Amino acid sequence: MTNRERADPSIFTKIPPQSQEKKAGQLDEAQLKQFFEEGYTLVPDFFSREELQPVRDAVADCVDRLANKLYDAGKITKKHQDAGLFKRMTLIEKQFPGAAVLLHKTGWLPQAFRDLWSDQKLLNVVEQFIGTEIAGHPVWNLRVKVPQNEEATVPWHQDSAYLDSDALKVLQPTAWIPLLDTNEHNGCMQVAKGGHRSGILGKHVCCAGGTWYVDLTEEEMEKTLNVNMKEDIVTCEVPYGGVLFINNLIPHRSLQNYSEDIRWSLDLRWQLPHLSNGFYGLKGNVLMRTKEDANLVIDFDSFDKVDRHKEACKPEDKDDEAEFDTTIAGPWMLRWEMVHQNRHTAKLQEASDPTTWHKA
Repeated sequence: MTNRERADPSIFTKIPPQSQEKKAGQLDEAQLKQFFEEGYTLVPDFFSREELQPVRDAVADCVDRLANKLYDAGKITKKHQDAGLFKRMTLIEKQFPGAAVLLHKTGWLPQAFRDLWSDQKLLNVVEQFIGTEIAGHPVWNLRVKVPQNEEATVPWHQDSAYLDSDALKVLQPTAWIPLLDTNEHNGCMQVAKGGHRSGILGKHVCCAGGTWYVDLTEEEMEKTLNVNMKEDIVTCEVPYGGVLFINNLIPHRSLQNYSEDIRWSLDLRWQLPHLSNGFYGLKGNVLMRTKEDANLVIDFDSFDKVDRHKEACKPEDKDDEAEFDTTIAGPWMLRWEMVHQNRHTAKLQEASDPTTWHKA
């Protein structure tokens, strides 16, 4: 796909009717207005440190599991158990380049991730965006931003560029939640405020450098999305405990991590349950709240059974090394002009039949 697409801008700019009942965590009038008018809002003190500590602990457990797997397979010689959450993956990455990608591809949700995604305060904010019917979108990510690593630095893009055309018809709010104080030095996010107002999905290209990421040029942002690159770029320094809320059409990127610590973060998404998630039929949503039941028992177990990364690219070769495959490929690569080849795009060519990818 090389042509730009346009949606009804009101999907992303019109505030829906709001309940008179004020719920815990919800945005104030100014914050809600900013989300729809500028495409983002930053809440610096959304969570307490105590509330996020279980998430940090779960990430540390994920790192430990990966280190043990790599060690047992002879891929690394040291597990660096004493290095700490913000150093350990960097040391493991030096022994096995691409280890951070393996952690990024982790398909299962630890209990602390489930609890965070379905946190009532978060869902109360999402309710302000889309209403009382809420589902979790299958694309969630644990970001392992090890220092000065190209594969952890995401270029300018709109999230809908990774999905099929149906995603442009749906507001899919995202919460970006860092697990430490983030700033320009350690790779915080930048957004191009107002870049969503036209309802246009700009022309992206694939893939950026040595990554699996699609790329939206600054020229395209200015020409097509009416972004003023000198005045509209906002550097979002989110403290630990803060949350950055964005929509799926706002251009954004992450900066390079020049610090000595890993910049950990989670990005979580939601949408209306009855609408297509735009994820090519690879994985469904997980229902989290209904009008009739705000305290729904969420079926995360069924959701976890489908590994979206395995579904996205099924290679013909299913040898024992598949679990250590550090490439990521999927149908979003076929949606845009391929301007640069790398090991991730090469993986796409190994897919059993990429033309079978279909809409949800």
